[in-house]
Amino acid sequence: MARGGKQGGQHGGHPDGPTDWVSRAADDAVRHAGEGNLVTVASGASPSGPIHFGNLREFLTPHFVAEELRRRGLAVRHLHSWDDYDRFRKVPAGVPAEWSDHIGRPLSAVPDPWECHASWADHFTEPLRASLAEMGVQMEEISQTQMYQAGTYREQILHAIKHRDRIEEVLGRYRTKAAPAAETEEEAAELAESVANEDRDDNGSGGSANPWARFPYKPWCGQCGRDTTDITAYDDETTDLAYTCQVCGFTGSTNVATQDGGKLVWKVDWPMRWAWEKVNFEPAGLDHMTPGSSYTVGQELVSSVFDWQAPSRVTYAFVGIAGMQKMSSSSGGVPTPGDALAILEAPMVRWLYTRRTPKQAFTIDFGPEVVRLYDEWDALRRKAADPAKRDAQVLAFERASFTHDGGPLPVPAVAVPFRTLSSIADVTAGSAQLISTVVEHVGFPHSSVDELEPRLARAMAWTASLPADERTTVRETPDTDRLAALSEDEELWLRIFLDRLPDHLELESVTTVVYGVPKVARGLGFEDAPTDQVKADQKDFFTLLYNLLVDADRGPRLPTLIVALGHDKVRNLLGA
Repeated sequence: MARGGKQGGQHGGHPDGPTDWVSRAADDAVRHAGEGNLVTVASGASPSGPIHFGNLREFLTPHFVAEELRRRGLAVRHLHSWDDYDRFRKVPAGVPAEWSDHIGRPLSAVPDPWECHASWADHFTEPLRASLAEMGVQMEEISQTQMYQAGTYREQILHAIKHRDRIEEVLGRYRTKAAPAAETEEEAAELAESVANEDRDDNGSGGSANPWARFPYKPWCGQCGRDTTDITAYDDETTDLAYTCQVCGFTGSTNVATQDGGKLVWKVDWPMRWAWEKVNFEPAGLDHMTPGSSYTVGQELVSSVFDWQAPSRVTYAFVGIAGMQKMSSSSGGVPTPGDALAILEAPMVRWLYTRRTPKQAFTIDFGPEVVRLYDEWDALRRKAADPAKRDAQVLAFERASFTHDGGPLPVPAVAVPFRTLSSIADVTAGSAQLISTVVEHVGFPHSSVDELEPRLARAMAWTASLPADERTTVRETPDTDRLAALSEDEELWLRIFLDRLPDHLELESVTTVVYGVPKVARGLGFEDAPTDQVKADQKDFFTLLYNLLVDADRGPRLPTLIVALGHDKVRNLLGA
C-alpha cells in the first residue's frame, strides 16, 4: 500500500559519499511530507498464504528508506498493514477440501488447519514477524481486521459512499484500459491473478443489472460471514444498507454509521488509507502498476475523493527462485524468508535487496550458487573495511549490515569461507565440534564454536539440504578392486603421498604434499615449478585420490577433504 501529502522539503542523500536508490527515495519521501514533518513510509501484505522470499521487497524497501531518514536525524515511522481482513480466496494444496467452506470469509476468521495459531492469518504472519526481527526490521504493525471492526474508518467509509458516483466514474474509465503484455510467463500468471482478485473486489456481482453492484462498500453476511453479498438498497439519510447473500441466501441489513460489518473494496480501501495514515512513501509491485490496477486508480481517487496526494513510490519487480515456478504466496511450496535465513546470514539477505534497484528483477539460487554468493559477500566485506574504497557497492553493504537502532547485525567473529565450512560439513558427521576442530586445522584459529556462528549453522543446514547426488559420499571401506588395478605411476604417487603425509594434518603441509607428489615422482622438489608433464600428472593424481576417498572424479578441495577425513581414515582408504 501507499499514500500522499504536501510538497517541499530538503535534499538528503549522502553528502559525504555515494548515493543510491535508497537516498533518492528518501529525498522523495521528505519532499512529499514537507520539511520538518513526520515522514510516514508504509508497506502492506495479505497473509493469504506463506509470505515467500520474494515478498521481502514489500517490507525491506520502505525499511531501508526509513533507515536512511533516521540516519539523517528525521522523524520517521514505518507503518505496516496486515491485510488480514481480506477475503479467503482459494484452498491451496495440502489443506483439507472442506476449507472451501471458508472461501469469502476474512482471513482472520478462517481457522488454522494446522491448529497451531488462532487463525489462518496468524499462521502466516507469525513466522514472518520472527524473520523480520532477525533482519533488524522494526515496524508499527496494524491489523486491518482490528481497524475495521473497531470502527476506525467509519467516517472514511461514509465519505466514500457519499462520493460513490465520483468513485464509479473513475473506476469505470479505468476498466476500459488494457493491461500491457507481461514479459514472462510467471509475470503473466501473477498479473492475471491480481487482475482477477481486483475485479472480484471492484465489481461485486459482476455484470448484474443490480444498480448497487458497483457500491464501494462490501458487507459481510450477518449469517455465514462471507463477502458473497449483493446490495439491494442503501438509504443515504439513515445509512441503512440491505443485502442478500449469494451463498446462504440470508437477507439482512447493516447500518454503516453505527455497525462495522464490512469493508471498502480494495481499490477504494487503499487510497482511503493513504489519506488516513498520511503516507509519504510506499513501494508497489508491478502487478499494482498496470493500467486500471489499484495504484493507477488509487492515485486519482486519493486526490479527488480523500483530499490527499498519492505517496512517492518505487516500483519493484519480481523475485524468483532458480529452477522453480514464479513464487506465489497463495500456492505454498516455495522458500520463505525463514528458509532463506537458515542458509544466508541476515545481512546477506538484506544485501540482496540493497544492491539492486527495486525495479530490477532477480533470481536467487539456493543451490551451488550459494557458495559464490558468500564469496562475493566476503570480498565486499573486505573492501568495505578500506575507507578509501567506499562506493555504491560499499554503501549497499553498510545498509545491509547495520540498523540505526540495533547496530550491526550478527556475523561470525571468525569468518571462515562458506565453501570451506560447507565442504567440511559435507564430509563429516555434521558435528559442530568436529567441524570446529577441522576448521582449526585448515588455518582458522578460534576459541569456541560460537565464534563460527551464525555461519556454521547455515553451512550445515545448506549442506544437509542438497540432493544426494550433490553431496560428497566418503567411502566406508577401501576400494580393493581399484587399488589392485593401479598403474605403475599411480602406485608410485600413492607411495610417495603416504610416505610424506604428516601425522598431524594441517592445511598448509597437506597442500604442499598433495601438489608436490607428482613433482617428486618426476625427480623435482616440492618447491620446484611444475612442468607441463607434472601438471598433467597432478590432474590424474587428484582424480585418483577422489576415486579412492569419495568414489567420484571430483569433490571438495583435496587438502580440505584430507584434513577433514583425518590421518587414519585417509591412510586406510588408500590401502596403507
